Amino acid sequence: MTINIRTLDQATVLDLDGSFKAGEAEQAFRHSVGELLSAGVTNLAINLTGVSFLDSSGVGSLVHTFLTLKKRGGKFKLFAASKQVAQVLRMVRLDQVLGLADDETAALASF
Repeated sequence: MTINIRTLDQATVLDLDGSFKAGEAEQAFRHSVGELLSAGVTNLAINLTGVSFLDSSGVGSLVHTFLTLKKRGGKFKLFAASKQVAQVLRMVRLDQVLGLADDETAALASF
């Protein structure tokens, strides 16, 4: 999975592309988020447009990031999930807990 990081006024956006699963993808995500949190970032928007697959480890990483930001007074939002990825999030009711917006504009408006 590749991760592109963009810094905007409202939040830092992580554009994810590829399979978000156990192993290198999950480690890369946690590493990128860790660096951003160390730099003081408190608002993250995760672009799921390019995510073709999401397993339980990927879900766990998203939940961990959400909880960490919440403890620090920050905000977290997911957006533009494919039908398959959105279905995974809905099955475990995380679309409502983590917040799943249709597009980037809607996600950024929540900050």
